Amino acid sequence: MGSMGVGGWMGPFHDNIHGRRDKKRNKETRPSSSRDSAGGASTAASYRFPLRQAATAASLALTGDTIAQLRQRWVRNKDTLSRSEDFKDTASSLLCEHDWIRSLRMASYGFLLYGPGSYAWYQFLDHCMPKQNVQNLMMKVLLNQVVLGPAVIAVVFAWNNLWQGKLAELPNKYKKDALPTLCTGFRFWVPVSIVNFWIIPLQARVAFMSMGSIFWNFVLSSTMSR
Repeated sequence: MGSMGVGGWMGPFHDNIHGRRDKKRNKETRPSSSRDSAGGASTAASYRFPLRQAATAASLALTGDTIAQLRQRWVRNKDTLSRSEDFKDTASSLLCEHDWIRSLRMASYGFLLYGPGSYAWYQFLDHCMPKQNVQNLMMKVLLNQVVLGPAVIAVVFAWNNLWQGKLAELPNKYKKDALPTLCTGFRFWVPVSIVNFWIIPLQARVAFMSMGSIFWNFVLSSTMSR
């Protein structure tokens, strides 16, 4: 008897007490786990494709490509077009050779990749650096140039070559055009990014940068013909 001790003597009662405690513990933990799973499901369900930003980027990509094509045709046929006195003839000559497949490539890139990607990028930067100070501003501008800029160039070149079935030529395209395009982008996007991150609120930031994308897409589209 003595060797059984207190625990052995209260064996059945001891087990019942612990069983009730375990059940109570399980009941208390189940709602929290269900809440966690519900929270995860609601977070996943709360994601919405940024349609407005995607449509804005697509329309401005199309605008930039149209300007680039018109400029290229004007430079190529400047002597002939400058002699024409009829504006309608000049306009029709510039538009009749428009490469709509190339415009579709750029518009689809803006809608599917650039618009949603840049929107997610600006949200990420604001989440990581929410305070509006000079240090965060400079870090955001720096990351915009060293991360987003090269990523945009890499993706748009790959997207264009994929549409054209020229993926084998992509390394030469990067070697030839990536660095000049990136340097041109630095001169334009650094001051624009400073204004964007310092003055423009997050909700209007993608729209503001998309306005600057008319020039950027003009630069990118100009490399498509090389």
